[in-house]
Amino acid sequence: MSLLTPDLGLVFWMSIAFGIVILILTKFAFPPIIKGVEDRNKYINESLAAAKQAQEDLKNVKADGEKILEQAKKEQAKILAEAVKSRETIIRDAMDKAKKEADVMINVARKQIEAEKDDAIRDIRKEVVNLSFDIAEKLLRKNLDQQAEQEAVINQLIDEMNIHKS
Repeated sequence: MSLLTPDLGLVFWMSIAFGIVILILTKFAFPPIIKGVEDRNKYINESLAAAKQAQEDLKNVKADGEKILEQAKKEQAKILAEAVKSRETIIRDAMDKAKKEADVMINVARKQIEAEKDDAIRDIRKEVVNLSFDIAEKLLRKNLDQQAEQEAVINQLIDEMNIHKS
């Protein structure tokens, strides 16, 4: 027997043994292997689909995030504009209130000044009356017989009073 040309009996028994092994493998080994490969293939396909879905979801989340960020910026600008308007309104109201209070204070001060002026004029008139009485008293004490002297004194007093009024 040679190694390159096997004997017919050897080929027969080897074929039967090979057939039995193939039969056993086909019946018991190949179905679980094929099922495992198919399950693995299914799992890989599902994983790829989930990855694609996750990628799409990520794109959507990114787009939503950009929209939210844009809305937040718009809202921030709106709030800042309202704050500026509010600040200007508060300043304008405060200035109006301060002006009104200043006007009231000025009016009160003017009235007070006017009242003090009136009091001062009243006091001056009282003084003039008192001075007039004093002059009259002095004139009466002087000699009433001297007409020319009396007229000179009266003229002098009238001139003095005119000077004080000016």
